[in-house]
This record gives sequence, structure tokens and C-alpha cells, in this order.
Amino acid sequence: MKNSEKSDAAVERAYRVMAQSGIVETLQRHGCRVNVIGSVAMGLIASHKDIDLHVYSKGVTTAGSFAIMAEIADNPDVTEIICINGLHTDERCIAWHINYRCSDGEMWKFDIIHIGEGSRYDGFFEEMAERIKARLTPELRELILELKFSTPDDMKISGVEYYEAVIADGVRTLPALYEWVERHRANPRSEYWMPEE
Repeated sequence: MKNSEKSDAAVERAYRVMAQSGIVETLQRHGCRVNVIGSVAMGLIASHKDIDLHVYSKGVTTAGSFAIMAEIADNPDVTEIICINGLHTDERCIAWHINYRCSDGEMWKFDIIHIGEGSRYDGFFEEMAERIKARLTPELRELILELKFSTPDDMKISGVEYYEAVIADGVRTLPALYEWVERHRANPRSEYWMPEE
């Protein structure tokens, strides 16, 4: 089975997990706009069972965001919730990391960023996903997935590092990716990368 076929199956599974968990419905019931971003949205999911959601509402507060998470935490299949409060940073958001146990016992992680409508990053990562998808040929997609599937579990490389390395800088092998990551982490960008239109 090709990596792209494995990824397609994982994307389908991710949407079933979202439906089963009820997390998106809970967020929407509280008036949030919910967008799927990241590897699920781009069809680039590999070994890591992560679902990235950007969630927008007016006037995000810790009290309001915690109230939503309290309702989500009532689900016995939600085994852990971690909060990172970034409301006092320039990103003005609250990050939630939720571990969810599916009915078959498989564990998935939801990475939810709760963002104020109209703030600096409203729509930014959605546009990034669309631009990356527009640049993906079948060959580039297969290459990115091959690199992702080949990366050891104990090596932490973010999705956007794979995409920038391959799309912007022509990285084609795992050793070259490791060198690229080391070089770029030593001199980090001041802004998030996205492909030019």
C-alpha cells in the first residue's frame, strides 16, 4: 500500500473519530467556528494520530474556554486535557491538548487552538493549508509522507518543518531533512512560513 493510500485511510478515520467524540459539536454548540487544519486537512497524516482544530469565538476568555472544556471532559473517553494559556502573548489564544480513547481502544490526540475572532492569526493556518495543498503534486505528497513515516517516533519534527523543507528548499532524503531541521532551529524564523501564492 502506498503512503498516500495509508494517509487517505487515516484521514477518513480522523473524521470518524471527530464524529464519534462529539468534540466539534460541543464547540459549535458554544458558538464556536471550528476549522480542521494541519495534516488531516491537507491529506498528510502519517503515524501520529493528531487532529488539529482552530476554533474561533468572540472575546475568548479563560473562563469561557474552560467551561467548554469542562463539558468535553465529561466524556469518559476523554482521558486527559492539557491547557496552555497564550491569551497574554501576541497569539492571543488558548491551546488545548485532548487525549481521546476511541471505542476500539485506539488513542487519538486533539490539538485545539481557541482563538479570538478577528485576531492576528484568524484564518492564517487555514490559508497555509490551502497554499500547501495547491503546491502538492502526487510525487511531493508521497515524498512528504515517506519522510514522515520514516522519521523515528522519538524524533520530534513538526508538520510545517517537513512542508517547508520539501516545498521551499528541495529536501528529498531523511538525512537532508535532519540537517535542514538542525540548521533552521538554530536560526528560527520570526514569522510562520507558508508557500507564496
